[in-house]
Amino acid sequence: MRVIITGGTGLIGRALAADLAGAGYEVVVLSRNPARAAGLPAGVRAERWDGRTAQGWGGLADAAGAIVNLAGENLAGEGFLPARWTRERKAMILKSRLDAGAAVVEAVTAAAIRPGVVIQSSGVGIYGPLGDAPVTEDRQPGADFLARLAVQWEASTAAVEGLGVRRAVARTGVVLSKAGGALTRMTLPFKLFAGGWFGSGRPYLSWIHMADEVAALRFLIETPGAAGAFNLTAPQPLTGREFGQAIGRALGRPAYLPAPAFALRLAFGEVATTVLDGQRAVPQRLLDLGFRFRFPDAEPALLDLLKS
Repeated sequence: MRVIITGGTGLIGRALAADLAGAGYEVVVLSRNPARAAGLPAGVRAERWDGRTAQGWGGLADAAGAIVNLAGENLAGEGFLPARWTRERKAMILKSRLDAGAAVVEAVTAAAIRPGVVIQSSGVGIYGPLGDAPVTEDRQPGADFLARLAVQWEASTAAVEGLGVRRAVARTGVVLSKAGGALTRMTLPFKLFAGGWFGSGRPYLSWIHMADEVAALRFLIETPGAAGAFNLTAPQPLTGREFGQAIGRALGRPAYLPAPAFALRLAFGEVATTVLDGQRAVPQRLLDLGFRFRFPDAEPALLDLLKS
């Protein structure tokens, strides 16, 4: 079965491509930057695309098993420190997602034999900043920037359902990976003996180990009854303080220096909400369909990633 991955050269895309190729799938990743496609796993090939249309790759959607739409400008930017959400950057973040979704719909519409499923990426930020109550997939969207962004992102490929194509929406939490991403930023202060948590540490952090992120995406591809929204988060979210303490234990470092909320907001502006606010997202629909997490708890997940 052919699987096409937009955004396939990113952190999640590379891991998913490697897993699918290892399982015998024909994997095609789409990339606007061929240089980033270097070093792809064996059995994975890259195709150039413009990030906006199906030109040059759309024919691959004909009779494809799945299209996984992960494409979109990185919320935190490409540097180690997060980039501020200026008006221009917000517009670029949104446009990159809407353009990618439109390209997927264009390819599906033109296919003589429609793909079996479209997996649409999203985030648990769709629920907005919340308190202690567990949040399942039936929760209504919030009203902040991340929530409004996710609503439009999810809607960008909704038209394929009218074409008879199954669609699953993956609302992912903070993905923990040894290859980079959020965990690298989180662990540096601990390695300098200055670790702790962000702000009050009371908001929840909905996280997922990369192995479970990849397994859940593959589960959505391979499970015929998987349609609609799914929280891709571990079953046991932690408060920010609890998570910081878990990192400290995994690294054998103290966790006692919280980063003040006012300082983070002053330094990074609105983007600081990604670490200061949160929600207690629970993967209820995945669990109901029988998905089993390899790392349901944070400490084993962090030990696996930080001690190996």
